[in-house]
Amino acid sequence: MVTEPLTESGAAALSQGFKALSDPVRLRLLSLIAARAGDEVCVCELTDTFTQSGPTISHHLKVLRDAGLVSSERRGSWVYYRIVPAALGTLSQVLDPSTLAARAAGQ
Repeated sequence: MVTEPLTESGAAALSQGFKALSDPVRLRLLSLIAARAGDEVCVCELTDTFTQSGPTISHHLKVLRDAGLVSSERRGSWVYYRIVPAALGTLSQVLDPSTLAARAAGQ
């Protein structure tokens, strides 16, 4: 991905992830989930951290889920979220200065 120019579909997929992270609430939600180091987080724990309403937090989590950055599992009336490491790895690889430097050195 970083050794070749992005295709139109590749750019569209990446932009969905970056767009999802462009909102401060979603970025913070992702950070709270990621801080669990692979463990899942109940939505009930996340909503207590924010001043926004539960439905607003659920909307932001849906955006993160639709972008493929988090996965979710419903258990009874609660939903549990966890990070999708591969998706975050793809986004971070695009921004990693060492991969950009290696690419520039190879040209």
